[in-house]
Amino acid sequence: MKKSRYPDYNVMSEQEAWDAHSRSIVASRLEGVDGYQSLTLTEAEMLRALCSILAGDNRANIIQFVLSHIDRSLTAPSGESERKPSVPKAGDLLRLGMKRLDQWAMSYYLRPFIDLTETDQLSIITALSEEKLPLDEDSNFPQKAFFNRLLSWTVESYYSHPTVWSEIGYGGPAYPRGYVRANLGQLDPWEAKSDT
Repeated sequence: MKKSRYPDYNVMSEQEAWDAHSRSIVASRLEGVDGYQSLTLTEAEMLRALCSILAGDNRANIIQFVLSHIDRSLTAPSGESERKPSVPKAGDLLRLGMKRLDQWAMSYYLRPFIDLTETDQLSIITALSEEKLPLDEDSNFPQKAFFNRLLSWTVESYYSHPTVWSEIGYGGPAYPRGYVRANLGQLDPWEAKSDT
């Protein structure tokens, strides 16, 4: 369990104040998801290691939610208008990036990425984020774009999980109740109170 400034707060205790649609969406985030539409099991396990490092959290249920979000994103019909022409589509970028990382781990550590220590995995991810990983096979591989796409998917899903909301004191959807006390230092009665 991660240490929280709000150990007694559970955002789900506020769900009666949300509209039915929001309540349904948030509650579904607590349900386990089996199987993937786009990811293979091997890809999912490598993503599990990568996303755990990026989120700084290895709780199985939360990281599984992150993986499910990435899997849904890969199959979503929405476009990628912000993608530079030199960067592969998100799915291709993800798969190519994981392949390159695994090949590099095998050549440098003689083990697949998922078998490395957390310290070694973090070292690789840090080098990747700085575009300093010597991926000889393809020196034009967009390391930063791969890192940013993976980080974006991880953060947007991790911080939409109700357990994480509770830990950071976020009160969930404001509609239809809304916030009344909006000045600095003021809290509505239903908001999380810090124990410090």
